[in-house]
Amino acid sequence: MTDATPPADPLREAADTMRAVRDRCVWTQRIDHRALVPYLVEESAELIDAVEEDDRAELREELGDLLWQVLFHAEIASRDPADPFDIDDVARGLTEKMVRRHPHVFGDAVANTPEEVLVHWNAAKAAEKSARTSVLDGVSERMPSLALAQKLLGKAAQVDVAPPVPIAGGAPSSEPALGDALLALVATARSNGWDAERALRERLRALSSAIRDAETA
Repeated sequence: MTDATPPADPLREAADTMRAVRDRCVWTQRIDHRALVPYLVEESAELIDAVEEDDRAELREELGDLLWQVLFHAEIASRDPADPFDIDDVARGLTEKMVRRHPHVFGDAVANTPEEVLVHWNAAKAAEKSARTSVLDGVSERMPSLALAQKLLGKAAQVDVAPPVPIAGGAPSSEPALGDALLALVATARSNGWDAERALRERLRALSSAIRDAETA
């Protein structure tokens, strides 16, 4: 009687596949973290498309493609001569952070509403990031501009900075006025619980469809 075959670990197999590709693929061997960034952006955008188009097959595939980017970065990092870490270190750090930020799940804290959950999350995050001196620390300026505007409006509210007053009547007459109008629209979206970035993307998809329809008419 032979020993039973141990259960497969698909995540470990994916990590091992990445390691083999890094070892044997001459193109992959030349890629560093910076060179990989455009692919990360592209795969993230394709995942967003799959989510918003409610395409289950594409969602599954794009999640895999995004996971490949994580594995790729971790494999590159594992070979750094000065400060190496691998996918196990990444996963371990993630688990530890999520446990800390969910004391109502893994500890004795109580949270009966989403607002109470957010209080625990922000308290844990503040403790982790105690060296930060501004609410803007950690906000990436590389975010899409409308998403960044929405993020900054939330930060402004934390320090009691009033959002822009919506502009009444007429189109903006200058580029700065257009910026004010856009920021005011984002403030309106935030106050209503809307996602300004998603709203624009969905309208752009509708416009793209209209253009294609016109081209084939």
